Amino acid sequence: MNMTALRDKIGSLLEMIKFSHTIFAFPFALMGVVLASLASGRAPGFAQVFWICVAMVGARSGAMGLNRIIDARIDKENPRTAERHIPAGRISLTEAWVFVGAAFAVLLLAAWMLNPLCFYLAPVAFFFFALYAYSKRFTALAHLVLGICLAAAPIGAWIALRGDIGWQVVILGLAVLFWVSGFDIFYALQDLEFDKQKGLHSIPSKLGVERSLLLVRAFHGMMVFLLLLLLVGTGLGWIYFLGVVAVSGMLVYEHRLVKPDDLSKLDAAFFNMNGYISVTIFTFTLIDALV
Repeated sequence: MNMTALRDKIGSLLEMIKFSHTIFAFPFALMGVVLASLASGRAPGFAQVFWICVAMVGARSGAMGLNRIIDARIDKENPRTAERHIPAGRISLTEAWVFVGAAFAVLLLAAWMLNPLCFYLAPVAFFFFALYAYSKRFTALAHLVLGICLAAAPIGAWIALRGDIGWQVVILGLAVLFWVSGFDIFYALQDLEFDKQKGLHSIPSKLGVERSLLLVRAFHGMMVFLLLLLLVGTGLGWIYFLGVVAVSGMLVYEHRLVKPDDLSKLDAAFFNMNGYISVTIFTFTLIDALV
């Protein structure tokens, strides 16, 4: 394989896993770093932050690749996803498995470089990655399983720096869980009819559009409440509070984009607003901690 073909193949693999969507969880991992630093009273070393970032990229890339492999047959039958890289034949299953294996190897290396507890807990992450990929086949709670997977980002960062689990990062992890579960329910609205036809489980296929949207509002309201709880005993102050207010406004706008009788703006709500939300809350948290 020449360099051009290799570059194109790597580009296709990164497109397959939607690498740009790493932005959803990455800022929350770094927010976990900030909370751990505030709790310990000292800034993390460059090497620690570097390996946390490497672990985050490896975990997210491997998990997404695994999901694409396990869902390849379902994706091929779904008109919305039939042109994804594996069902369309642009990436072979062998290539995808090699990519997933390499990504998880990177995660294990990064976990080992951080501390033994991170390394020993890595198989737990692998379990939840696989569970999410299969869960739509037997439970409508798949959205919550995805939330658990992304909630591991800040919790893992905290463990990497402190070697324990603090109440602060548990609250942040729960906030991420409700946020992710909510926007994944939004995303699943696109496949409501397909899921019903194929006997796949999701909250929209179980509750319908209107009740699903109400549940998402409740989830996102819980996210804001949990973020506000972090004002107690963490050292965060008014700058962080302004960040939570900004995020609340973005969530309100996101929900205004998605209506029971109009899902045309679902992509904007899912991709754009959630990227802005994660970056915004991390930015305000970091500024507050620095000030």
